[in-house]
Amino acid sequence: MDSADRIARLRLIRSATIGPVTYRQLLARFGSAQAALDAIPDLAARGGGRSPRLVTHAEAQGEADTVRKLGAHYLFLGEQDYPALLAEAEGAPPVLIVKGEVALLQRQAVAIVGARNASAAACRFARGLAQALGEAGLLVVSGLARGIDSAAHDGALETGTAGVIAGGIDVVYPPENEERQRAVAERGLLIAEMPPGIEPRARHFPWRNRIIAGLATGTVVIEAAPKSGSLITARLAADFGREVMAVPGSPLDPRAQGCNLLIRDGATLIQTAEDVLEQIRPGAIPKPSRPSPIRESAPVSEAGDAERDALAELLGPTPVPVDELIRQSGLAPALVPTILLELELAGRLERHAGGKVSIA
Repeated sequence: MDSADRIARLRLIRSATIGPVTYRQLLARFGSAQAALDAIPDLAARGGGRSPRLVTHAEAQGEADTVRKLGAHYLFLGEQDYPALLAEAEGAPPVLIVKGEVALLQRQAVAIVGARNASAAACRFARGLAQALGEAGLLVVSGLARGIDSAAHDGALETGTAGVIAGGIDVVYPPENEERQRAVAERGLLIAEMPPGIEPRARHFPWRNRIIAGLATGTVVIEAAPKSGSLITARLAADFGREVMAVPGSPLDPRAQGCNLLIRDGATLIQTAEDVLEQIRPGAIPKPSRPSPIRESAPVSEAGDAERDALAELLGPTPVPVDELIRQSGLAPALVPTILLELELAGRLERHAGGKVSIA
């Protein structure tokens, strides 16, 4: 991938309405990011809207210059150093910004997540568990949040840890973790999806959680409320076909309810590092099921106005699986993604987790 292609890919993913799924579809259809950029205005017009504003070459180059000045660099989906397991996850980020020891991504990884307001006992357990797993050769991944995340990073700092943050690579959150985030970047690996300078917002944290779950062979949850972000990470791990493990706690402690619910619903109860190692069978990172996450220049059927109208009528504000749209519309399976791509670029479609879509 030469520098011109990398800038074109950066322009593509940073442009409005173009998310990870659309990015993959555009590259698969047109074979290169520049060809996709050239085709977007026409695709949006077919979808019944105006072309989204596309990030300029100068804007993308400016971001790339900032990333370089920060001592970080990009990993693009499809490149050799991009994490193989993450590439297989639904909605994998088209580009990551990383700072630190990138070679750590070649290790098998385990995620440790949990409550921000965790008990002292839980933090101690998380720190010891992370240390033991790191000494066993695993990369410990977490989200650099308060509580369990911080304890996990501390425990594995000397053996190998990766911190996935919700904002830009140069933004510290929470503020009290400034020294810890710097240490992770210097002695481990810091990972961000957002451009530099972006302050984390509520919507960014589920995106961060999918990276944590996607990087790891298994996810361990230590203390979590029933509706916490840690349970989102666990659900994503299950959706990706990874191991979900939880540490049990007292039913009298609200912070243990989420873990106890996970165990009730099928997560593996773990109490030691040996329990974790037994579940994830360390030794070899699973290989991707296809040689590349992006198939270049795939043949695509063209849609007519009648097909577009028929599919658009089936869409509403409630997210519906794409497979259901194919079934109800009666259209050729290869035609539906094409129409959805055009509608999304026109600003008329919104994508949701689990391969679902709705009217925007």
